[in-house]
Amino acid sequence: MAHEIIISKELSISQQQVSTTIALLDEGATIPFISRYRKEMTGSLDEVQIMQIRDRVQQLRDLDKRKDAILKSIQDQGKLNTALEQAIRTAETMAILEDIYLPYKPKRRTRASMARDKGLQELADHILSQEATDIDSLAERFVDPEKGVNTVDEALAGARDIIAETMAEDAEVRALSRTIFLQQGSFVSRVIPGKEEAALKYKDYYEWSESLKNAPSHRVLAMRRGEKEELLYLDIQVDEELILPKIAQRFIRGNSAASKQVQVALADGFKRLLKPSMETEIRVITRQKADEEAIKVFTENIRQLLLAAPLGQKRLLAIDPGFRTGCKTVCLDEQGTLLENTAIFPHTGAGNAAEAARTVRYLVEKYAIQAIAIGNGTAGRETEDFIKNLKLSQVTIVMVNESGASIYSASETAREEFPDQDITVRGAVSIGRRLMDPLAELVKIDPKSIGVGQYQHDVDQQKLQTALDDTVISCVNAVGVELNTASKQILAYVSGLGPSLAQQIITYRNANGPFSTRKELKKVPRLGDKAFEQAAGFLRIRHAKNPLDASAVHPERYALVEQMAKDLQVEVIDLLKDASLREAIPLKNYISDTVGLPTLTDIISELAKPGLDPREQFEAFSFTEGVNSITDLRIGMQLPGIVTNITNFGAFVDIGVHQDGLVHLSQLSNRFISDPNEVVKVSQKVQVTVTEVDEKRSRIALSMKTTDKAGTKSTSSQPTSARSQTTTNRNAQATTNRRPQQTQEEPQGDLASKLAALQHKFK
Repeated sequence: MAHEIIISKELSISQQQVSTTIALLDEGATIPFISRYRKEMTGSLDEVQIMQIRDRVQQLRDLDKRKDAILKSIQDQGKLNTALEQAIRTAETMAILEDIYLPYKPKRRTRASMARDKGLQELADHILSQEATDIDSLAERFVDPEKGVNTVDEALAGARDIIAETMAEDAEVRALSRTIFLQQGSFVSRVIPGKEEAALKYKDYYEWSESLKNAPSHRVLAMRRGEKEELLYLDIQVDEELILPKIAQRFIRGNSAASKQVQVALADGFKRLLKPSMETEIRVITRQKADEEAIKVFTENIRQLLLAAPLGQKRLLAIDPGFRTGCKTVCLDEQGTLLENTAIFPHTGAGNAAEAARTVRYLVEKYAIQAIAIGNGTAGRETEDFIKNLKLSQVTIVMVNESGASIYSASETAREEFPDQDITVRGAVSIGRRLMDPLAELVKIDPKSIGVGQYQHDVDQQKLQTALDDTVISCVNAVGVELNTASKQILAYVSGLGPSLAQQIITYRNANGPFSTRKELKKVPRLGDKAFEQAAGFLRIRHAKNPLDASAVHPERYALVEQMAKDLQVEVIDLLKDASLREAIPLKNYISDTVGLPTLTDIISELAKPGLDPREQFEAFSFTEGVNSITDLRIGMQLPGIVTNITNFGAFVDIGVHQDGLVHLSQLSNRFISDPNEVVKVSQKVQVTVTEVDEKRSRIALSMKTTDKAGTKSTSSQPTSARSQTTTNRNAQATTNRRPQQTQEEPQGDLASKLAALQHKFK
């Protein structure tokens, strides 16, 4: 129950909601299933809240396991007492727990442990108590050549080593130091001398200082990458005067000879032990924070891309453009089945262009093509111009983002689908299919290869994968999956299935033909009742005998819907067709112990629009004709574009010149915004103005600010040069938004002297 209380307070929801959700998760229920079909049990918690509960309870359980391991370790050492056990059991975070455990943690031999082996712990305790007046006489008692203590100075040095380690492992000191580092510390980066030329992409970090507390994730990750590539020095610094007085207050009493020994020990302990330890720990904390922010950006981009508007089931001609090697061209039917493939060469001479034109017209007529998908890579705009000049009536022409198509074409999935085709054919098919249904096609590709994040290869890969899996699962189940046409890859993301059961469904479907009912799923080998419960509501069977099989109404509620129809003396199909019948249903009459108004409301909504695709309706888009490369751009041009990537510092927009431009955060709106997602999303069609073009560095700066009647921009602050720059790689380093702060390192000085001065100050 302790976990439920903690999570309830943190998320501001009831303990009952938390405990019920945890129970459902422990029973194997998936997040989409709980969110959609167990609203009465959870109080209508959404997917985000359920994920938060899942992740937090796992953290708390991991904390409990660590507590048990630590208690056993200290118990085995014979050092566990009631107060220590209580402190361990009540520790609220892993950091606090590890601070408590640190003095008891088995470690390699240290200067302090060697001093203890020499019998100097008692001397250290006497000095730390600061009661003795004659330190030399006291230390003389511990001189023992047989133990390796030959002089008074050696005895005192060993005692100071013990005191230094005691201070550095003190839980209160560490907690206080950690807070000061996080609140007052700074990142300081410098270019490694002699590597200025190699580190040009990190030019803004050659001499840079920034608050730990305020540093955005993209700059933290940029500096870390520069350090990893051995181009930058990266330090974490804090003003020692913020910590040293508090250490002095905790350990130094009076101004005796013993106090002076403690002063020296504390100075040494801070410099040699505590500060390096804190720097290491803060690196981990800031890395985790930066990773979380970058993962959040990436997963949100992936969500928006996966949920982009689909063209739908159309007969397509898809082209993977190229200059010298030609354009691979494929024809697909409404289901995405490959009908024919060929290559055309519209860019290698007039004769070849004429032949390419004849081929395209022939294929369009032969297969009654309704739309043409053209990849946006090399020769994309030129191929688009070629196709448009053919004046094909009633044919929609669409540029398609082909990021990741090459990854798919060389994958095992592509080889399974098209064992007899080369990678160019597979790539063209992928381009066409992602126009038909971006979600169904993109789930076949590792999301990290799609190119819509920032620093996704630098962050914690396990956490990234978990977040990506959550996102893809959420998207797939939000849209629903057509059972009789779905690929193995998309079925694997359906609630309760996974790769193994997805393959079983495909095998059964191939052997027995299309599913006629959801109930037939129970005949699939190894697909038991639990998997059926979790998956059935998200699987659709178009034109099924039971109309509810094409909806999101769960089979466990079919009897309820049938009772509604029976009470109105109509058939279920009539409820779907007639809004007046649905409005006549007295929902309160059907409330029971397991079914409440949330579920009943969902059922009525689904009956109104069974299996409704939640994605937006597809709208055709065209780039500005005649603007095909960066050399065609001019300052002040207003152009249509498509958002391809969103980062913390702005949005990248494809304007059809083979190089995305950056709309910096400050240029996304006339009003102040702190998050680009407030105004844009991936795949959104936008109107932009060119504000800067750097052909040499392949950088384009854009603005989405509107102009007033006089034709001038709003009075919002204009971006600096660094703000207006972009990069040829959508995932490249983020440059800083202002000139780096010049820092001058303060000499270390004598820390013992500083502590002595502070002791005098606070005396």
